[in-house]
Amino acid sequence: MGWILRLVETGVDGSSRSVDVMAIDCPGDLGDIAALGLTLAQGKRLVALVQQEIVTAQIRDHAVRRPLCRSCGTACQLKDYRPHQIATVFGQVTLRLPRYRCAGCGGAEAGHGWPSHCRSTPELDQVRAQFSACMPYRVAAGVLEHLLPIDAGSDPETLRACTLKVGEELRGAAPAEPAVAASSITLTLDSTFIRSCEDGQRHLEIRLGNVETSDGARQVFAAVAKTDTAIEAMIRRGLREVGQTADTGIIAFTDGCSGLRSILIDAGVTTPPFLDWFHIAMRLQHAGKTAGTLPADTPEGETARAVIVAEVDRLRWRIWNGKAKDAKVTLERIRTVMPVFQGEQDSRKREPSSRRLWTALREIDRYLTSQSAWLVNYAERYRAGLRVGTSLTEGTANFLVNRRMTKSQQMRWSRRGADLLLQVRCAGL
Repeated sequence: MGWILRLVETGVDGSSRSVDVMAIDCPGDLGDIAALGLTLAQGKRLVALVQQEIVTAQIRDHAVRRPLCRSCGTACQLKDYRPHQIATVFGQVTLRLPRYRCAGCGGAEAGHGWPSHCRSTPELDQVRAQFSACMPYRVAAGVLEHLLPIDAGSDPETLRACTLKVGEELRGAAPAEPAVAASSITLTLDSTFIRSCEDGQRHLEIRLGNVETSDGARQVFAAVAKTDTAIEAMIRRGLREVGQTADTGIIAFTDGCSGLRSILIDAGVTTPPFLDWFHIAMRLQHAGKTAGTLPADTPEGETARAVIVAEVDRLRWRIWNGKAKDAKVTLERIRTVMPVFQGEQDSRKREPSSRRLWTALREIDRYLTSQSAWLVNYAERYRAGLRVGTSLTEGTANFLVNRRMTKSQQMRWSRRGADLLLQVRCAGL
């Protein structure tokens, strides 16, 4: 059993031209499921042949046209042809691009507006960048080579160069016009670190965040510190893309870092940011777990542990309901019962739980004292359906940075390469 696939070209004037693209032979007996339909190799070869025939027809029609000279406006004449190879999603195609010459002034015209040194189509560049943003370059090259009839540019270094080029274009892209204006915007800003491959630097700082509106519009942004990508410009572009106007109210959340607050001021967010609940809850959770490991070998120890666990829960309730000023009362109550565990011995691997608990409580006290001006009634905001922290940004950091750069792939990064890859990942998200 066999088929012949014929491609028919229909012109504007009603003329037609046909060409036989490929002959397919398949067994009529389906005793083996492997003989069902086309194989991957046949499908790749088919789309590659179709792509070449279509491109050949496009070039033939393009050569008939005569562009006008940009200098004198006279119709140009065909000068010669130059061979050119372009990599597309469906395989590399060979072209005979015509060159034109003006009979009046002698100027040369290319007849097309392609970028200089063009070797691939924008669609292929986008596909390469999208795969490279989600997996290592070598793995992405293997996936593309396996699934698509790409016979050019499948080297990992080619994919890396293509991805960084797309990142450069995205970094300088103009903000998109929003559909509607936003009445209020919630902005969250956080930072994380990745390993550096540059001399004298162990880690690179990444600033990232989200801007979102109540109707669901959302934009993410990220940039590596000390690069050409200004995080302040990214924030301003994100605000414009979700509909910021002169009357839009902006509520910002950070983890309390003074550097992040300075970035918000430089980006035009003058309203003081709130301290997000996520970082407070992490500290309280650590203190609560440590309190639960206190020894209860004696009746006094069991009573003291119950008191401490209850006071840590009460401390969480007070901060959640905007009563952080009463945190001193809770800490003093814990201090009065801590001497019960004074004789606790160190284990071979860890220090006593009482010492770890007191260290955690001192850290909470120091954190609340230094950040008291940015605390808010989180329970009231939560009941009103408003955001209370940067948990969304923490999830964004896990997707943008951790999955690609630190967790799944333990690798080191250059400052420029990490920054441009982040722009592609932000666009994909």
